Amino acid sequence: MDQKTTPRLADDSHHLAVLIDADNAQPSVIEGLLAEVAKFGVASVKRIYGDFTSQRLQGWKQVLLKHSIHPVQQFAYTSGKNATDSSLIIDAMDLMYTGRFDGFCLVSSDSDFTRLAQRLRETGLTVYGFGERKTLDPFVQACDKFIYTEVLRQEAVDIEKAEPSKPAGKTAAKSAAKAAAAPPAADKPKPAHHAPRKLLNQAIEEASDEEGWAHLGAVGSYLNKLRSDFDPRLYGHRKLSDLFKAHPKWFELKEVASSAGGKDLYVRAKD
Repeated sequence: MDQKTTPRLADDSHHLAVLIDADNAQPSVIEGLLAEVAKFGVASVKRIYGDFTSQRLQGWKQVLLKHSIHPVQQFAYTSGKNATDSSLIIDAMDLMYTGRFDGFCLVSSDSDFTRLAQRLRETGLTVYGFGERKTLDPFVQACDKFIYTEVLRQEAVDIEKAEPSKPAGKTAAKSAAKAAAAPPAADKPKPAHHAPRKLLNQAIEEASDEEGWAHLGAVGSYLNKLRSDFDPRLYGHRKLSDLFKAHPKWFELKEVASSAGGKDLYVRAKD
């Protein structure tokens, strides 16, 4: 069984291919999705697959040009058969064999891409998955890192709310139209009620020294290896450190001066 690699953070030399399954992804997540991709590297290729003659995919047409996403038209040859999946998989393999990419971003909630994710990782490439919470676990765990798109959609809503109010007129009308087009409240993710204490303790234990202290970065890396879909945002916190700070009865943190002149954060589990 292959070992999961720790996803690398933003690197201008880390080239990614972003492949979107339009049948199983929502256009409302695109801004947050591309911002998330930018944390891991440069989106050298951005393609979206689907039958754009279908009324169901009209929402995608409005965002493709703005974000320079290349649409790959795929007609449904036979009712009940998904030709889009096949087209995306063939392109992924072609891109893989060029040797020009360090990783792939597969945007879909369809677990049919599980084997594709496995195959890309077998070649040594990093695979980032993006899908809704309904995505089945085999596909989630086949990726090095899996991000739930409900989190990205909610972040976009939060940023919009935080923006200063704008003068009335055309701008206000545009804002109202934007709000009307926003996904319904039911689509917003509900933070989990309880942090995964057992999982967090396990990660600390694996990364800790003899006194039980573990570097926060090492804890985060181990969490990603244990659960590719682990994300502090699912528990209402933007950063891992905030998640630990929110539970002082379970964890304690300390700052240690680093050799580079900054400060490193360490965490320890309480008995």
